[in-house]
Amino acid sequence: MLFILILCSSVILLAIFSNKFLDALGIPALLFFMCLGMLFGTDGIFKISFADFANTKDIASLALGFIIFYGGFCTKWTTAKPIIAKAAVLSTAGVFLTAVLTSVFCHFVLELSFLESFLIGAVISSTDAASVFSILKAKNLHLKENTAPLLEIESGSNDPMSYVLVILAITLMQNQSSGFVIALFFKQMIFGILIGVLVAKISIYIYEKTSIITDENGSLFIIALVLLSYLLPFFCDGNPFLAVYFLGIILGNANILNKVPMMHFFDGITKLAQIGIFFTLGLLAFPREVPSILLTGMLIFLFLTFIARPAAVFLLLSFFKSGINQCLLVSWAGLRGVASIVFAIIAMDSGITLHYDLFHLVFLISILSVAIQGTFLPLAAKMTNMIDPHVDIKKTFNDYEEECAVKLLRITVPKNHEWVGKPIRCVEFPQKSLAVLIKRKQERIIPKNSTVIQAGDNITLSLPAINLPDEL
Repeated sequence: MLFILILCSSVILLAIFSNKFLDALGIPALLFFMCLGMLFGTDGIFKISFADFANTKDIASLALGFIIFYGGFCTKWTTAKPIIAKAAVLSTAGVFLTAVLTSVFCHFVLELSFLESFLIGAVISSTDAASVFSILKAKNLHLKENTAPLLEIESGSNDPMSYVLVILAITLMQNQSSGFVIALFFKQMIFGILIGVLVAKISIYIYEKTSIITDENGSLFIIALVLLSYLLPFFCDGNPFLAVYFLGIILGNANILNKVPMMHFFDGITKLAQIGIFFTLGLLAFPREVPSILLTGMLIFLFLTFIARPAAVFLLLSFFKSGINQCLLVSWAGLRGVASIVFAIIAMDSGITLHYDLFHLVFLISILSVAIQGTFLPLAAKMTNMIDPHVDIKKTFNDYEEECAVKLLRITVPKNHEWVGKPIRCVEFPQKSLAVLIKRKQERIIPKNSTVIQAGDNITLSLPAINLPDEL
């Protein structure tokens, strides 16, 4: 146990110190930690024996749940609204088309059984939010035509659809009836959405109507909500990833306590989850197994990258009259990563018989995708003339805070005013202002969300300056 703790702390420290170095070289950080895991693994230098697929599946799936939650939590609805239809089509029909086209290739070209071909297509059908988010932010890719939020929302929301297809493929390979499979599909979608929305609505009610949530326990409350939303769907065959994504979307666009600081907190949690998953998956891999599936993996990667993904993107985005350059960039940005590998582990742990080593096959495809597509994504944006220097990538996330001047306003609370007896967090101050100081007789109080307003309080409010247009 002592060795494991030292190893974990060393990996985290290495992540911190190597970040700028990797950015300078243009190497995706997640690829580095996957390779680092292989270095520590059985076939590496340190010879750590690790082959626990069952526990890895549980831990990696939960960590993926937090990553998907963060993807929804950071999605700014005002930015997403203009392209939500595009993103929704790509994250559902796009995933399905990619899976079908890839399965056709695997069945007719690689001569695999139809069901195993469909399973491979389903596993690698979604793009990876962790990889896409990290590259867009690290490289400050400011893209035209709302392409950045399109990629963010698509990559953050398409894992649930891929998971549904994987579960359906596994169920079919276990010789379940078609009626059972159809019912499972609807249960996955309906219960996943219902649980996510229900948990989010109840939590918002708790925020607005009670004073239970404070500055100190807010982050713990959100962690508990994510765990609850992730675990409840397993009791009714719902989709856990769909539940946590809807939870994130609703909470991220609600007026909850300390939302921006919590986003920074969960950004750190997500980075830790990404590093942990990629390192563990690298540790679980056996490089000596790669040569046996090298040609197959490369063929699937090439077909997926240059035919299946572009075909799905061009076909679906043509309904929205998207430009060729945007379609090309969105096609290239379809990185595969942690989600695909986690889904492969889920399939392998289900007990079904497979012709190929699915884990190492998907592992190889993900390495190629992150290494090639991830490394050259900035160049692809430049070559397609999709970089817009006037757009700030940070503004597409909920944790962006606009810099603006503020004005101060002092008001005295009358004896019978409706604010009297209410905590600060339950009061709607005018023009979205914030209470920065309370003068109560001779006492000066720095208000907290739990501070209760009393009659006679002199409250200093900060009001954002109003930016008037040049022409009225």
